[in-house]
Amino acid sequence: MNTLKVNEVLDAKGLACPMPIVRTKKAMNNLEPGHVLEVLATDKGSKADIKAWAESTGHQYLGTLEEGEVLKHYLRKSSGEDKLERKHPNVVNNDELVQKLAANNVVVIDVRETAEYVFNHIPNAISIPLGDLETRLNELNKNDEIYVVCRTGNRSDFAAQKLAENGFTNVYNVVPGMSQWFGETASLNK
Repeated sequence: MNTLKVNEVLDAKGLACPMPIVRTKKAMNNLEPGHVLEVLATDKGSKADIKAWAESTGHQYLGTLEEGEVLKHYLRKSSGEDKLERKHPNVVNNDELVQKLAANNVVVIDVRETAEYVFNHIPNAISIPLGDLETRLNELNKNDEIYVVCRTGNRSDFAAQKLAENGFTNVYNVVPGMSQWFGETASLNK
């Protein structure tokens, strides 16, 4: 499995409800938007609690890995990216991408962070986090039909613009992206 890139680790092992949530809230307040927090917990109820808390506060619950008695919860701090303006002219919706995937040999690039990709992604999508895109352009073929996906369509909009600026002519931004993806998915944590 890919190594998850986290920005901070919170050790909540040995704590019972509600303390893992209390400590998680405090740690999230100190994180930069878009950063990933790993919460280490031994309270089995923390899985449902942390997921519900993240969803109620607008943060993104990425998933949980179990290693023995320790639950490793991954959360991404909300960044307000849903409110950004889209600028790339070629946009398709999730339905259109599902149809393209069934009918054609297209390339899907997932520009979310590795921690987001690991827990849920479109099968065969290439993981190139947005911050790595410019240094990995040589991995892509400028003649391919490329669909760029992220969580909401904003990072993918920026990535599609960057690809177009670098000579990629058949690039599409997928909206709303993985936040409302209903098509087939894969996960590396199985």
